[in-house]
Amino acid sequence: MPFAKRLMSPVIAALRPFGRFFLLFLWLGALTFPATAPAQSGALPPPPLAAARPEGARGVPPRPVVDGGRGFTPEELTNIAVYDAVNRSVVNINTKATVSAGLFLLEVPSEGAGSGIVVDTLGHVLTNYHVVEGAKEIQVMLYDGSSHTATIVGHDPATDVAVIRVAAPAEVLEPVRFGSSNDLRVGQRVFAIGNPFGLERTLTTGIISSLNRSLPARNSRTIKSIIQTDAAINPGNSGGPLLDSSSLLIGMNTAIASRTGQSSGVGFAIPVGTLARIVPQLIERGKVIRPDAGVARVYQTDHGLLVASLVPDGPAEHAGMRGFKVVRERRRQGPFMAETERIDRSGADLIVAVGGVAVKNADDFLSQVETRNPGDQVLITVEREGHRLELPVVLAAER
Repeated sequence: MPFAKRLMSPVIAALRPFGRFFLLFLWLGALTFPATAPAQSGALPPPPLAAARPEGARGVPPRPVVDGGRGFTPEELTNIAVYDAVNRSVVNINTKATVSAGLFLLEVPSEGAGSGIVVDTLGHVLTNYHVVEGAKEIQVMLYDGSSHTATIVGHDPATDVAVIRVAAPAEVLEPVRFGSSNDLRVGQRVFAIGNPFGLERTLTTGIISSLNRSLPARNSRTIKSIIQTDAAINPGNSGGPLLDSSSLLIGMNTAIASRTGQSSGVGFAIPVGTLARIVPQLIERGKVIRPDAGVARVYQTDHGLLVASLVPDGPAEHAGMRGFKVVRERRRQGPFMAETERIDRSGADLIVAVGGVAVKNADDFLSQVETRNPGDQVLITVEREGHRLELPVVLAAER
């Protein structure tokens, strides 16, 4: 054995345990302090809004995942494929808002305020209204680490939806592909990507826990047809996409039910059917003008929508539509008379079609109504006591 090798062998043997510890230290350090790309400023002039549409379907279809001999399970391959296909369509949104501090107004940054979804190559980004509400400055960070100033194009507080726009090069804007929310099923696997606690483009998975939930919104309104999921959603996930196994957008994460402010396994997403109706109006007009049929509440059945209540003095009531009745009864209990109430559902109408198009759920109904304008007349087909009737309803502007 050469002299130099004999001399170094005891030294190498003595340092081998420390070398392993050093490598472990470097690995842990990489997890704790991930490298970030330097921010760059976008300088393209904003393109015309007239051409903008949420055509996520123009995005490149997901590429198949190459196993590479690592033995990924089919479930893991699906997770990887969804993330690879969509993570570049998710942005991190940070805002600055003006707050009062005694006699002064201060601009306070809100790091990791929320997430957003790229909907076209013109720079339109979909997010929740509460993410950008009251913001004096909006910064959007794309997947490549570049940061761009954004402006609000339009917002709809009633559904907590907003569209902002960044002046970024088209080549770094990867639109999401829009799916459908009409055929979702409880138990279906879903994927959420967002920026919880400012941790960029984080993937969580779960299932659809329930459908047709309602959430309270502005002006005593409710957001209808909400998707409930058990995928982990935390502060910062707001405005991020909810996806199906085909990497298609089926909803936008918007809220959680929690007493601690952290995920408790009950998250909510606005369905893509609602988004597809709202986003083009926000891009074109900056606001949503909705027609209203005057149907306040329905129950979904296997045969249609059972009308529970109507808007008082609204279009549906004027057309003669019927909902549940409250029946008051007086009964004697000893020397006293007690008044009780019960709900009579027997005379309620069952909505089966709008404008000749069959409806099976609330999203179908809203889709048909909201494709029209206030003042338009639409025939709503109902079943009543074994007969099918067509009621002419003149749509009003939603209050």
